[in-house]
Amino acid sequence: MRRTFLPCAALLLLTACHPENAMNQEITTAEQDVENGGRGLAKLNPSPRQAFELVLSIADAPGAFAVVEGVAQYDVTNEQECGRIIPATGMAARITSQEPVQLKKVSDTEYRGTVYLDRMLDEDYYGRGVCTWSFSGAGAMLKATGADGETRFTSFIQADQFIAGKALTRHYPNRDYPRVESVPDFGQAGHEDPTRFRPELQDALFTATLTAYEVR
Repeated sequence: MRRTFLPCAALLLLTACHPENAMNQEITTAEQDVENGGRGLAKLNPSPRQAFELVLSIADAPGAFAVVEGVAQYDVTNEQECGRIIPATGMAARITSQEPVQLKKVSDTEYRGTVYLDRMLDEDYYGRGVCTWSFSGAGAMLKATGADGETRFTSFIQADQFIAGKALTRHYPNRDYPRVESVPDFGQAGHEDPTRFRPELQDALFTATLTAYEVR
């Protein structure tokens, strides 16, 4: 027991005496968290104030959607001054976070959720300066039942359009609902312009519209 304990104690002391080693380990753990869908070193603002209501409206869909998920994306605008430097390139890594937005069902064709522009906390994450976050936009993902292999119908509205209260409507082919047999888990992003689909598909489309309103 004594022989096992002493090397471990020495290792702990060595790490404590070298903050850089501890920081590197923290970064490695954070990167693994990001790969698994987490936010890594990024932190949420405990008191966000800039609230907007995100509205998702669906029209002419060929069936119901049991899975309706929202997301808000945030990006650091000054990663060169605050981000982690990648040794191989000497450049700072891009820092981004996608935070879930709960979309509550209002009706069979409408869902609503709250998005905060200031959801992320500006902080010094890598010991190089305070990272400044900016809201980049919000999106939604729809699936028929949630079963494996079903088509993921996606939409994303950019921050400027979102904040201005402008609507974004995307069109999707009915034939891709509930799944594309030849391409399991197909991601269908649709088109804003329905004429981009082949003529034989243009009469069999449904839409998903995203818009937002500031909560005062």
